[in-house]
Amino acid sequence: MSKDNLRQYANLVSVILALAVNVLATALPLNNQTTAQISDRFKVYFVPAGYVFSIWGLIYISWIAFVVYQFLPAHKESPRLRKLGYYFALSGVFNAAWLFCWQYNHFTLSVIVMLILLGLLIASYLNLNVGRTPVGTAEKWCVDIPFSVYLGWISVATIANISDWLYSVNWNGFGMDPQFWAIIMLMVASVLGFIMALKRRDSGYLFVLVWAFIGILIKQSTAPTVVDAASDAAVVAFVLAIYTIIQRRRASA
Repeated sequence: MSKDNLRQYANLVSVILALAVNVLATALPLNNQTTAQISDRFKVYFVPAGYVFSIWGLIYISWIAFVVYQFLPAHKESPRLRKLGYYFALSGVFNAAWLFCWQYNHFTLSVIVMLILLGLLIASYLNLNVGRTPVGTAEKWCVDIPFSVYLGWISVATIANISDWLYSVNWNGFGMDPQFWAIIMLMVASVLGFIMALKRRDSGYLFVLVWAFIGILIKQSTAPTVVDAASDAAVVAFVLAIYTIIQRRRASA
């Protein structure tokens, strides 16, 4: 088996593993509790409404699209996909590992695993040079957009995971109001959006932020300060997303 075949099959096995564990986490569920039920135990403000997590369906579809795309004969020896290496395959393993940590209440370990997952996706994104490498329509929808959306969601999930962990260890936030910290987290996510807009013109990443911010706005409707901040963050992210689309069209004209 060639190195290209080995990488392709590693990606396939990784996706099958991650999908299987994600399905089991909901269908069984693992440890007799769903992911959402665990999340609801944490009284933190950087948590979106339940429907927001349906984005995983889009992410699963994008995984499958990527795996099929990389198996096509025309892309078997793609220098770009070769540069991706095994980062994506490893991300699937850590995605599955995170679910076990979360479902079995190992929240400290879940943060560590999530940070590794985030690091693997950042490495994947940079090695693929998303947003800077000219690509055709098929490659855009099967490679660039899947990694943009996945990285965008895991960026938000990492902030939420850390917030939940801090709540689980009874961190007092240096005596400051939890809503204040939620606003800081929204600002951190917004800064990431600015960076992706200016450096990569990545509308996919930005639309994920819009999706998450609106979800936070709806979930935290009883916290006016958080609602205002989430609303502002959603508007800014949306404007940036439209800006990146316009800039890309002008560049390709």
